[in-house]
Amino acid sequence: MPHILTTDFFNRDTLAVAEELLGKFLVRRNVNGISALKITEVEAYDGHQDRASHAYRGRTARNEIMFGPAGLWYIYFVYGMHEMLNIVTGPEAYPAAVLIRGVEGVNGPGRVTKHLNITRNLNTLSARKESGLWIEDRGIIVSKKEIHKTPRIGISYAGPVWGRKKYRFLITEIKKPAA
Repeated sequence: MPHILTTDFFNRDTLAVAEELLGKFLVRRNVNGISALKITEVEAYDGHQDRASHAYRGRTARNEIMFGPAGLWYIYFVYGMHEMLNIVTGPEAYPAAVLIRGVEGVNGPGRVTKHLNITRNLNTLSARKESGLWIEDRGIIVSKKEIHKTPRIGISYAGPVWGRKKYRFLITEIKKPAA
């Protein structure tokens, strides 16, 4: 039986939340009905020291939500064309979030939001049914050997240390031996 992830799930270590989001379902309700797609790729942005994080240079109007309570949506606009969907994680006042980079059948964070009609109108709302966007656990277990960890994409500006941290998590296809 599916259950909606609660604040307690998100109010934990960002890297743990990121990894455990794999296999959960991003659910969107709008005028077209309900869509539920399995999360297949995420990236973690973890705290003040993370040079790739929007919070690295301090609190701003744009990143204010990252300092808020866990379980809120952080949605921002980039490149003049893409909405980026993040979920706030960890304790209040500690700026951290997980970017949803891919769902089953849709790869790329801009494509995910476009496919599910996710806009900044949902920014700062809680990941609950009332907002029309939430995450469900449907009992799918992703084993450690199905998870591939790599450096995040497009963050060369973060320098060699933060640019190489393996904060991107994705489900890899397990190759079965030939019979």
